[in-house]
Amino acid sequence: MNRKKNNDRNGFVYSTDPNFRFEEEPAADNETLPAAQQNLRVLLDKKQRAGKAVTLVTGFVGQAADLDDLGKAVKQFCGTGGAVKEGEIIVQGDQRDKVLAFLLKQGYSKTKKIG
Repeated sequence: MNRKKNNDRNGFVYSTDPNFRFEEEPAADNETLPAAQQNLRVLLDKKQRAGKAVTLVTGFVGQAADLDDLGKAVKQFCGTGGAVKEGEIIVQGDQRDKVLAFLLKQGYSKTKKIG
């Protein structure tokens, strides 16, 4: 059982104003940009992964459902596992060339391979 109160997740601990009420800002629901306007970056990452290499696709602007769909398609094309976390597509292994080819084939013209 979690005994910690999770009423405020933004770091407010205490206010001296007796009338203070925290108002959460509504989350902005970003519209997904067309593929030609997306500025994606494909890079290799080994940090905090026990020396295992993963390919990251970053820079996607849009809704989480569209990012999940793109991540699923990229993983299927490469034939490997992976995940979609925190706005990034993670593909297992050094798949930079395959991912870049797939994204260019899908119309993501501003895609860059880094590293």
